[in-house]
Amino acid sequence: MTIRVMAGTQRRIYMDTTSTSNWRDHGVKVIPGSQLDLNTAQTPGMTRAAAITHARTGASKLWAGTVIIEPNAKTGAHHHGALESVIYVVSGRARMRWGERLEFIAEAGPGDFIYVPPFVPHQEINASKDEILSCVLVRSGQEPVVVNLDIEPVETPGDVYWIDPIHQHPPGDDLH
Repeated sequence: MTIRVMAGTQRRIYMDTTSTSNWRDHGVKVIPGSQLDLNTAQTPGMTRAAAITHARTGASKLWAGTVIIEPNAKTGAHHHGALESVIYVVSGRARMRWGERLEFIAEAGPGDFIYVPPFVPHQEINASKDEILSCVLVRSGQEPVVVNLDIEPVETPGDVYWIDPIHQHPPGDDLH
């Protein structure tokens, strides 16, 4: 395949489609939600189902799937080695605990994203007593790394708020 970029005020990309690439078999893949693979690394308290893996799609740099946590349930403490994780909350209320003794806590709801850096001990909790927590999970690699940990959590974790120049502590919070 040859790609040419034309200069000017409006850039256009032209592709020579006379290449021998087989885009039909090596292009876009659609994985139906009803065909996710439960044969993936699991953590007690949650169900992971794989959608995008090397075996299923040829992906080499990421893994994607779903996570379901039953009402009023929580996972065991764990981490994912050197992998980065992004969790998108589809429905329900996610409560995340993290740290050496799970001493930090934050919550996320539908439409929110959660980022988990490499090697961070964490625990997902369904904060609802009657609604399933449903999330989409994307990881930065193909390795099925789940290191389950035996952590003695602190009794009362401290709240953590997303703080940057745009997002400040909630009103009445004296931690800022």
